[in-house]
Amino acid sequence: MISDNQKSCGGYVYSDIFCYLCIIMESDHIIKYNHVEIERAQRVVLRDVTFTVDKGEFCYLTGKVGSGKSSLLKSMYADVRIEEGEARVLDFDLRDLRRRDIPQLRRRIGIVFQDFQLLQGRSVTENLDFVLRATGWTQRDEREDRIEQVLAEVDMLGKSYKMPHELSGGEQQRVVIARAILNKPRLILADEPTGNLDPHTGYHIVRLLHRLASEGHAILMATHNLQLVEEFPARVMRCADKQLIP
Repeated sequence: MISDNQKSCGGYVYSDIFCYLCIIMESDHIIKYNHVEIERAQRVVLRDVTFTVDKGEFCYLTGKVGSGKSSLLKSMYADVRIEEGEARVLDFDLRDLRRRDIPQLRRRIGIVFQDFQLLQGRSVTENLDFVLRATGWTQRDEREDRIEQVLAEVDMLGKSYKMPHELSGGEQQRVVIARAILNKPRLILADEPTGNLDPHTGYHIVRLLHRLASEGHAILMATHNLQLVEEFPARVMRCADKQLIP
């Protein structure tokens, strides 16, 4: 007979506290994909994708151009729909995600693009302030404090007044990373963040991303630069032949 503080699962009996501990362990999965199929323009890009990414984990996503890396990343912030399988990101069920909830999901993910996508007519500070105001930060002093914090993290505090065109590629990418961590996301998606940078600058950007992972952010970085993967070892998943190979 099962008591009030016990539960049955698969023929086994568990106490409430054991079930609670299981929930805690399950919550460590920042990303959980199970037998997911990803399509774009009615063409299968990746099939039977199964993997998890946990808190504080750094993962590389490698593969040739067109192998599905960007499509997989875009599916995580609901820019590409998932039609089959189980897909959860930050406690959001991507299969059942309502359109009105997509902005909420994206506010909880830091996204680093290859081509920066900074507002060219605004200074570094104004770029970051724009994001904070758009995501509900109403107090000016709180926004100023947060901008100062993130710029210090990426070593750009002394260039907060500059316009994007006055910065080098590496400096712009540091601002993009600062923008990505403004709202303290548990997950950062980086799509070829070193693609437009020279090797030396790319090295420092990847080192910065690894440091953010050590501080508790889950990082998934798409790259074709295998030299960086060798210099900064971490888990590698490869897209090839419409599959994700762990």
